[in-house]
Amino acid sequence: MTSASAPLVAIRALHKSYGPHIQVLKGLDIEMKPGERVVVIGPSGGGKSTLLRVMMGLEKIDSGAVTFGGKPYISSAGPDAKTVIDTEVRRSIGMVFQHYTLFPHLSVIQNLVLAPCKVRGEKKASAMRRAQALLERFGLGAKANAFPAQLSGGQKQRVAIARALMLDPKLMLFDEVTSALDPELVAEVEQVILQLANQNMPMMIVTHDMWFARNIASRVIFCAGGVVVEDGPPEQVLGAPREERTREFIDRVFHIKQ
Repeated sequence: MTSASAPLVAIRALHKSYGPHIQVLKGLDIEMKPGERVVVIGPSGGGKSTLLRVMMGLEKIDSGAVTFGGKPYISSAGPDAKTVIDTEVRRSIGMVFQHYTLFPHLSVIQNLVLAPCKVRGEKKASAMRRAQALLERFGLGAKANAFPAQLSGGQKQRVAIARALMLDPKLMLFDEVTSALDPELVAEVEQVILQLANQNMPMMIVTHDMWFARNIASRVIFCAGGVVVEDGPPEQVLGAPREERTREFIDRVFHIKQ
């Protein structure tokens, strides 16, 4: 059990490269406490999405370590060493991607019950009840038997979030979940994530959406060049950044006049 003051996630000296010439993470250090909502911003190629994929156990690392709830989760002793991932810990982390990744041949409710039944051996009737309750909660109760092709982008993304929640994650990762949506559909997905935030679901979010970052984050981390440049409350990092590199980014991307 993690105490209120101990980190839920501790990322230490994380290095990640793609081949010999593309170094994406260069000694990243981040701590995240239980209940925190950490929004990661920064320029393209700064390692934001790679960080989430590492956290989900989808990418090997060159060196460094990640602990989760005080337990070793991911580690590697160097470029030639094997990345060690605790699969039990990985099961307690959920991730929602930019492009939904729903199974097109399965109905909405079948998408939701697949993992609990296959991974956990949950009885189908029990999983169906939980899935329907989640769909109702997210305003999708009438879409249970629809197929992904029959849904709007916002509905698909809400289904993807519901699917991740079916495994009762202790941490949710969101990677640019609104960037592929038409502007009028963004709000419905953000409302679902705000709902989770109000229930103290810990989350790490990569986004370029200024309004969303301000409204969802308890902390904002600005990453550039594979390291953390600035880390603080949203009103400080987004409204009055201390670092010149952060100010340049905020001015250019979010058009905030300091």
